Amino acid sequence: MKKQLTAKEGVLITLKYLFMLLCVLVALFPIVWVIMSSFKTNKEILSNGLALPTQFNFNGYRDALQISPILQFFSNSVVITVISTFINVLALAMAGYVFARCRFRLKNALFLLLSASMVIPTTSLLHPVYLVINKIGLTDTKTALILVYAALSMPLSLMIMRSTFQAIPPSLEEAAYVDGAGFCRTFFQIMLPCAKGGLASAGVLAFLNGWNEFTFALVLTSSTSVRTLPLALGYFTSSFSFNYTAMFAAITIAVIPSILVFAIFQEQIVNSLIAGSVKG
Repeated sequence: MKKQLTAKEGVLITLKYLFMLLCVLVALFPIVWVIMSSFKTNKEILSNGLALPTQFNFNGYRDALQISPILQFFSNSVVITVISTFINVLALAMAGYVFARCRFRLKNALFLLLSASMVIPTTSLLHPVYLVINKIGLTDTKTALILVYAALSMPLSLMIMRSTFQAIPPSLEEAAYVDGAGFCRTFFQIMLPCAKGGLASAGVLAFLNGWNEFTFALVLTSSTSVRTLPLALGYFTSSFSFNYTAMFAAITIAVIPSILVFAIFQEQIVNSLIAGSVKG
């Protein structure tokens, strides 16, 4: 038999769901408002910004593509972010596996040192990173942003991958070694498929971090040929003048990929986080 809720419990549950609904509305309202405004005319936006568009038109997207080379900035962001995410996940998966399974001197101290880099302010890294990139001749190149973006997500990816591999039973590796598999084959063919939840979590977070990064793109680049989309958005106010429809369309183009990536991989991320919490 189901236990009947008391009046106090019913009120608490109602308040809990109302609070959750309020949080969802607060989080979604700006995104939905920007997307809906991209289909309005300037007159509709200025007369009543909260009203729905009278008719959906794509003039804002057409104007955005004509006023500014958004597709070039978009492709730059895709190339830089995808490659940096792949490098970050692959390299930190290897490092996380070593920290989770291997024993060596100063392992905990080294892991603590790498993890502590997460608390270093980004602004304090600008000058040394610029000096290094300039010294090796990579200023104003996509390669510089790829290397920097891959390194920025290193602490978080390392922590996720180490926890993921620690949650995998060592018996799988032992069985692979008994069957004659070497270290590399065991890692790539046995451990990586088992760690797909952690790989998805680290990959999505690294992707979002690289896709939305602005500061290093501003410092390390100067030409439009390597400019990323978040950096280009900073110039849209002057480029679009009072064409708010085109500006909202450009913002929509910038935010949609990150939303889609998170929506596609959210199940793997949640499962990875739940597994990590149970392990702890």
